[in-house]
Amino acid sequence: MTAAPRRGVSARDVFQALSYLQYPLLLIALGYGFVGAIGLGSGRDGRPPLDAWNYGLLYAGLAIGLSSMQDPRRTQNALSRRVWQDPGKGRWMLALLAFYAFSAMGGGLAGAYLSASTPMHQLSLGLLALGLGLLGLLKTAMEMREHHRLDRNPHPGVAS
Repeated sequence: MTAAPRRGVSARDVFQALSYLQYPLLLIALGYGFVGAIGLGSGRDGRPPLDAWNYGLLYAGLAIGLSSMQDPRRTQNALSRRVWQDPGKGRWMLALLAFYAFSAMGGGLAGAYLSASTPMHQLSLGLLALGLGLLGLLKTAMEMREHHRLDRNPHPGVAS
């Protein structure tokens, strides 16, 4: 007697659904960025605008990290598909993401090490969190490139 194949929600589907939490988190990050920009000259409530920007960076890093939970066999839009299907454009996109990720992490680590004030130290840790989120995105982008390249996979979107 053989067991019937399970039909239902797979872990991949759950992770894909969780990856959509990135959008409200990015909105929260934008809100904190806006609050920090508005309070630039005033420092309302005794909190400097750097605190708001720190929270913005933390939420952005978390949101970008959640985007790495998406299924690399799927693309979000036609622009993304065009980038990942072309080996040259994909290589440039990976290089750009790597530059952003390692610059953010390096800047965050250097700032945390060299900063004398607590707000700058916190902002540096927010930048480090953003870099770690970008590193997760870079990993997913590498997988997306492999799944969608037309020169290696003549049927994009189909896992080999």
